[in-house]
Amino acid sequence: MTQAKIKIGIVGGTGFTGVELLRMLSTHDQVQVDVITARSEAGMPVAEMFPNLRGVTDLVFREPELESLSQCDLVFFATPHGVAMEMAPALVEAGVRVIDLGADFRLEDLDVWSQWYGMEHSAEILMRRVAYGLPEWYRQAISQARVIANPGCYPTAILLGALPFLKAGLVKSDGIVADGKSGVSGGGRGAKVAMLGAEMSESFKAYGISGHRHLPEIQEKASQVAEKPVSVTFVPHLVPMVRGMETTLYLPLTDPDSPQSEVAALQSLLEATYADEPFVDVMPPDSLPETRSVRGSNLCRLSLSRPQNGNTLVVTSVIDNLVKGAAGQAIQNMNILFGWPEDKGLQQIGLMP
Repeated sequence: MTQAKIKIGIVGGTGFTGVELLRMLSTHDQVQVDVITARSEAGMPVAEMFPNLRGVTDLVFREPELESLSQCDLVFFATPHGVAMEMAPALVEAGVRVIDLGADFRLEDLDVWSQWYGMEHSAEILMRRVAYGLPEWYRQAISQARVIANPGCYPTAILLGALPFLKAGLVKSDGIVADGKSGVSGGGRGAKVAMLGAEMSESFKAYGISGHRHLPEIQEKASQVAEKPVSVTFVPHLVPMVRGMETTLYLPLTDPDSPQSEVAALQSLLEATYADEPFVDVMPPDSLPETRSVRGSNLCRLSLSRPQNGNTLVVTSVIDNLVKGAAGQAIQNMNILFGWPEDKGLQQIGLMP
């Protein structure tokens, strides 16, 4: 007997994350997307806006109405902050599970959330039913949650690289530097002068040095795993490519003379941590993982080095910001939530060239 497919809703279907989510869900044999919403494009066929989906879906964008979304088994929010927290409580009350690809549920400290996002959080009572959606570290909580907070793209790349060493106490909890580089799709699909081809091509710049909204997320989760406050200097950069994210982490070693701080021991720890993880590839020491090797895939590739056998451990991490950094990780969380194989619908290989 064929098992009935679960019904999916997507709120915010016109951004890069929304269309990537729809593209990847179209190959998943356990789900059926019934509702996709966009206020300003309501009534427009999805394939008219995204011709890559022609012949794949006949969905039409609709207004985001609770009545239709409440008929779904799971609703993804690919929306700016403030949207999911307004609609999620009613959906959860109706028995719908929610995966938010935005920022509304990522921080447990709602006072900190309000400081960074400039508004009061309206769904405090729902927070006890939320799990942080980094599967490699929060899998058990994800499997039992009603709401999953999909991590930000930078936090995904940074936390996967740093957490094994913070948990083991092998690196200091302060003096950490995260140097991140992202393609322009990380800035969203909205029209911005800074994202025009003539503005960003043949150029490279830092942004958000004085404070990026992913910083409190990184520090909160790192502190939880390390079981003490963790301080990170995080500097993101915009690079002239469409998708992809590379982060270089500079982690001060707690005891550089300890046998556990030797490269072989550090490599063994990293490999053991992710040995059974389908979407983390630990490369040999001193490798140089490239963003193009993970483009279009849900994979994170990691490599470590200890330059000149000095006091700093360097970890490089690459992901596709729209897949492992957004839509792919959301589907990975969905698979955990419904007890399916974690790689279902996520077996795409990186695109090269």
